[in-house]
Amino acid sequence: MNVRPDFLNGHAICHGGLMFTLADSAFAFACNSYNVSTVAAGCSIEFLKPVQGGDRLTAEAIKQALSGRTGIYEICVTNREGETVAMFRGKSAQIRGTVIPV
Repeated sequence: MNVRPDFLNGHAICHGGLMFTLADSAFAFACNSYNVSTVAAGCSIEFLKPVQGGDRLTAEAIKQALSGRTGIYEICVTNREGETVAMFRGKSAQIRGTVIPV
């Protein structure tokens, strides 16, 4: 995600809500990658470093556990230099249906 000028908050750094949205989207792609409809059951984020305008953020999701219908995923958000700027942890719950019809 390219951090545009309209993504900055009153402190001239990237708004945390936009970083959360990036991480949450990576979480959604990861937990739905098994073609079982899955939703968030809970999540949290820790902001570790400020992000300046013009930077580029990347989110990588890694499954930590999948037991029954519940999963735990950790999403690392990094800046252009590869520094970790935020860590997101999500708990998923599988629901009925598939993402892509079978």
